[in-house]
Amino acid sequence: MNKPFSILDFAPRVAPVGRAIYRSTKTYDHNEGLSCCFRQWRATHSHCRLLHGYALAFKFVFATHELDGRNWCFDFGGLKPVKAWLKEMFDHTTLIAEDDPELARFEALSRDGLLDLRILPAVGCEATAKYVFDFLSAFVDRETEGRVWVESVEVMEHGGNSAIYSRSWRSPRRRAAARPPPPPAAPTTAGQPRVMHKAAGFEKASSPDGSGDVLG
Repeated sequence: MNKPFSILDFAPRVAPVGRAIYRSTKTYDHNEGLSCCFRQWRATHSHCRLLHGYALAFKFVFATHELDGRNWCFDFGGLKPVKAWLKEMFDHTTLIAEDDPELARFEALSRDGLLDLRILPAVGCEATAKYVFDFLSAFVDRETEGRVWVESVEVMEHGGNSAIYSRSWRSPRRRAAARPPPPPAAPTTAGQPRVMHKAAGFEKASSPDGSGDVLG
């Protein structure tokens, strides 16, 4: 005679150690049109010192201990400002490091309307992953009041090359109230290079004369 069984018969006999972590991922693939150009001027031994470009792709990993009221880790519908920022940063733009010895030439080309310039602290796949991580992490922390954190950002040049940036994790603290969302990115002024730098947890863009600061 077959003995009836309960699902509890298959439950682990030892209680799991530690807190549960839920993860979700969001990918913006190569077909998003994030085609940008850059060069690694320090790679004097390589053709990477030359201007070249890729249709970049991004993969975000979100994590939380507590799901929201809809049993979601993060509401992907809330990423519209992030997608707009990615477009502003990487859609038909040229990324140049702030310490590039040829920076003045690129600024002149931008003023002449021959390229849409973004001046970053550093360039390269790894540096870009960190730059996006910093923006995304501040955005997610604010939108979820600290409930969700960004575990990693992966930047893919193509199917063979990618770089991942992450940070050592510490338990997030829930804040009493979230700050209001950032305003949408303002369009780039024709002929004006965009200088990107940190501001209050988000990236702040300004023209070289310091006027017209906007959140990018």
